[in-house]
Amino acid sequence: MSRTAAHGRRGVRSLLALGAAAALVAVPAPPSAGATARPASVAEGDGMELARTELPVAPGAELTTYQRLESDKWLSAQALSVDLTSDLRVDYLAADAVASAATVEELVAAHDPGDGRTTVAAINGDFFDINATSAPLGPGIADGELRHSGTTGATQAAALGPDGAGRVLDLYFDGTLTLPAGEADLAGFNAATVPAGGIGLYTPLWGEADRALPVSAAVEVTEVVVADDRVVSVSEKPGAGPIPDGSYVLLGRDAGSDVLAGLAAGDPVATEYAPRTGDGGPLPRTAVGGRGVLVADGEPVNWEGRPNNATAPRTAVGFSRDGQQMYVLTVDGRQAHSGGVTLTELALMMDDLGAHSALNLDGGGSSTLLARAPGAAAPTVVNSPSDGEQREVPNGLAITAPEGSGAVTGYRVGTVADPELAPTADPVPGGHPERVFPGLTRRLTAVGHDETHGPADPGAGPRWRSGRPGTGTVAGDGVFTARRPGTVEVTASRHRASGSIELTVLGDLAGIAPTTRRVGLADPAATGSFGILGHDAAGSTAPVEPADVRLDYDTSLFRVEPDPAAGGFTVAAVSAAGAASGLITATVGGVGTSVAVTVGLEDTVVADFENAADWSFSHARADGSLAAEPAGREGAALRMRYDFGLSTATRAAYATPRADIPVAGQPQSFTLWIEGDGRGSWPSLHLVDAQGVSQVLRGPHLTWEGWRQVTFEVPEGVAYPLSVRRFYLAETRPDARYADEIVFDELRAQTPPEVALPEMERPADPLIGSAADTAGRDWRFAVVSDAQFVARAPDSDIVALARRTLREARAADPDFVVINGDWVDEGSPEDLAFARRVIEEELGDAVPWYYVPGNHEVMGGSVDGFEEEFGPAQLTFDHRGTRFVTLDTSSLTLRGGGFAQLRELRAQLDAAAEDGSIGSVVVMTHVPPRDTTAQPASQLTDRLEAALLEDWLAEFRRETGKGAAFFGAHVGIFDGYRLDGVPYFIGGDAGKAPAAAPGEGGFTGWALVGVDRVTRGEQARARQSPEMVLPDWLTVQTRPHVDALALTAPTTLRAGETASAGATLTQELATGAREVPVGFPVSADWAGSRDLFLGPAEEAGRRHVAAFDPASGRLTALRPGTVTLEVTVSGERRSAELRVTR
Repeated sequence: MSRTAAHGRRGVRSLLALGAAAALVAVPAPPSAGATARPASVAEGDGMELARTELPVAPGAELTTYQRLESDKWLSAQALSVDLTSDLRVDYLAADAVASAATVEELVAAHDPGDGRTTVAAINGDFFDINATSAPLGPGIADGELRHSGTTGATQAAALGPDGAGRVLDLYFDGTLTLPAGEADLAGFNAATVPAGGIGLYTPLWGEADRALPVSAAVEVTEVVVADDRVVSVSEKPGAGPIPDGSYVLLGRDAGSDVLAGLAAGDPVATEYAPRTGDGGPLPRTAVGGRGVLVADGEPVNWEGRPNNATAPRTAVGFSRDGQQMYVLTVDGRQAHSGGVTLTELALMMDDLGAHSALNLDGGGSSTLLARAPGAAAPTVVNSPSDGEQREVPNGLAITAPEGSGAVTGYRVGTVADPELAPTADPVPGGHPERVFPGLTRRLTAVGHDETHGPADPGAGPRWRSGRPGTGTVAGDGVFTARRPGTVEVTASRHRASGSIELTVLGDLAGIAPTTRRVGLADPAATGSFGILGHDAAGSTAPVEPADVRLDYDTSLFRVEPDPAAGGFTVAAVSAAGAASGLITATVGGVGTSVAVTVGLEDTVVADFENAADWSFSHARADGSLAAEPAGREGAALRMRYDFGLSTATRAAYATPRADIPVAGQPQSFTLWIEGDGRGSWPSLHLVDAQGVSQVLRGPHLTWEGWRQVTFEVPEGVAYPLSVRRFYLAETRPDARYADEIVFDELRAQTPPEVALPEMERPADPLIGSAADTAGRDWRFAVVSDAQFVARAPDSDIVALARRTLREARAADPDFVVINGDWVDEGSPEDLAFARRVIEEELGDAVPWYYVPGNHEVMGGSVDGFEEEFGPAQLTFDHRGTRFVTLDTSSLTLRGGGFAQLRELRAQLDAAAEDGSIGSVVVMTHVPPRDTTAQPASQLTDRLEAALLEDWLAEFRRETGKGAAFFGAHVGIFDGYRLDGVPYFIGGDAGKAPAAAPGEGGFTGWALVGVDRVTRGEQARARQSPEMVLPDWLTVQTRPHVDALALTAPTTLRAGETASAGATLTQELATGAREVPVGFPVSADWAGSRDLFLGPAEEAGRRHVAAFDPASGRLTALRPGTVTLEVTVSGERRSAELRVTR
């Protein structure tokens, strides 16, 4: 087998942001080696910075956000640099009471920055007593006054002042209590806890928190209330509620209790206390506690093997050597877009920012950073709190700045539609309102800011100007109207103040689609939403401005209002009574689509599991049984015992009824009560739709114990009615081997009122063409995939289909064959060896071949076995001006195949961009970035990886004008589509049963790909016109297995009559026959006699007797005569004669 590799310059360059809803950011590159041993994720600096944005917050303060991809995770971070020599001030931020908590945003709103000042940024602060008093655990100083001391051992703090400089130090508490019997030590001041044997002092500043909480572990407690230096009362029980003004409380525990117990009302008491710095320096003006020094004397600290070093969201603060620069950093964590960092990694990041000293503050769900956008009146959250919302915290740090003049000095220009909320077709949230179609509009906004980047008086508003009026114009109200494709800078200005935004005008609008095809309102009080997304011929998408959409609907049923900020519409019911349903028709520039709206849900029982005899157990690579469980959730239930310890491959335990259970109506979800076992298996509900296609709905992994109702959402686009085939548990983790049992009960369907939703027209991308188109290219290669056979059944029907596929591919005489994964089923050594035997027996030495592993080549295990049999899982090779990069997605992700392959892809794209001998790049993986079926479950599981891959290919094509294409498999269908000018092909199954209806790509076969060399002139034209389907260099001929082919057409027509004509191919199966209509994505060559015109009848000439349009299947008789219509699919040809009479 031929294997070559072409390696180019390795390098990583910054990319555009991926458009995720959260502010996605990256970790700065790790510093040079010092005292810290680097963790694995940054050991070699192997990550890639993908995006970086910088935003002024105030003079001397700048916010930088990053996004970075590391070998083990995505990272998003936000860094705030503060010049302490400027007129910025850092205040202690807290509520009035020490023992209280609020969100950082609420704390900022209540904070008094001082006359003529405003708060421009803030972060959360200290760790705190989260389950009891909410009091900070470390020390706190505000305006030079001690608010509270730290608990035992909690002395570390980030401090500023008194001269404005910052430093990390230890703050200690010294206190003496003078009593009639002598002196005693004070152990704390408004502290979260009183240490064993100690005495704590609490002032009205403590708040209303129960004072029993700081001494909850004490055996003996004494509380003494003191006013005017005299004992007011002595109690054996701590008090609750506020401490009166002018009073304070002494709280002693154990030995400290004994000291206070000797006091009586009227006894004199004196206290003396003060904080003390560990470095002997002056007391700071502001100090907030933390835990864990990250950088000490310019060296990042190694936290490996020490507590609290797990990966988590983080907040840190640090200072330069001279203390004149402050660095604040938050790192998002426990989220798909950012995994978080360890303390060791956080230390490296702070060191890279320039911190000479740095301290870890409270992280996890507490991590919060607020910063002011230019022109905004107040700061807003810029990180992504891991709890999904801000956590209430006791304190933090506020950065304040002088208020500005309010006179406009600049504008922050953007779209009215928030990019994070706008309609999108991307794999991750976040749309592209900066794009617009010719003839359509985009609403713009300009927020004025003054010289401090603070809010400014809007006055008369700005004047708007387009830098390229031929590309688009802008009205005085900021509404941009696109004219022709290109980029244009739109500027808002007033006197010397200005700001601008770059907009991209795409190609002509080719089609529109709603962001959701169904809006289900559970009841009349509910609201829903949708947006309209457009696309051009190159597959570039953009949200359509609500003002450009004409909506038609029954106004007596629904109320639809534009939502400018989200770039879409909101929907509400008009009547408060009864169920309702209807259609909203949206039209944009003559192109239409529909949205179904329903009001109300009917909850019905589908299966009650009262009779266990109605259900049977089966399994895949497992064992188990079903039994009746009398004590179910609702009467009797089913108990499933299963053993997933018999294999490391994917296992399943099935509960199947005697016959499929029909479900009435159009349910939008199903619910099932499951008594979980906490093992983490995957509950799955197997449905069959009206086309006989399986729809497997997945619930959350069973990580809980006890009863919980699980919801299975029905995807859009399924063909109703549905039937329930079975319920099962699946286990895909190779290292999870166990046996256990669950109980399940009450399968119910939630069904809205029925509504007839028109089918969306399936777009036919020109990527998939005819045999003639493919043969007309310079050269060809073949792609086969997804046979999924096992060695123990060498004579099975699936093996026969696999062999047939390879023989057909060989007969087509391609330059090479790519086997794009899942050629085997279980990935055993026997399977892999048998796969080699089948390949070599059928292809021999006639054609070189390459094998890309799929998930079934490893079946949840290691790719090592595949590499032992077939060589490297990732390949790079050049062929006749095209660079091929294959990637290992056997783990269903890109990084699962090794981070090195992502570096290789980036390097090869960069190298191909500079290499004059390379005119195109093809990326091949088994698992594609998108699954185009109704239920997109067979795609890269890391959606950020999917977005990154699509982004890289689009950027390569846009910037170089060279060809870029992607080939995938895995989905179980044949399909072709285009994104931002890049063609994507999904190869279907060679042997296993397809995953969609025959007319939707659900047939078996393979593909032959025709390729042209992309010339320099073609590259230049593609760069100049990225909105066009350029370069034209690639055609895919799908090659279904054809066992029979039938052409259906009338034999006679009268002139002027129109009839339908078409073809159907048959694939013989052991269980019957699969009838496949000949239409996209089936490649077909239509031909005819001289007097038959192929195309729309209105384009036919005078000599033509009839016209046949393959796109519509319409056969039109034009004038008397006889013609022959012919179709060829996968080499099989059929013809029919038509006689046209008067």
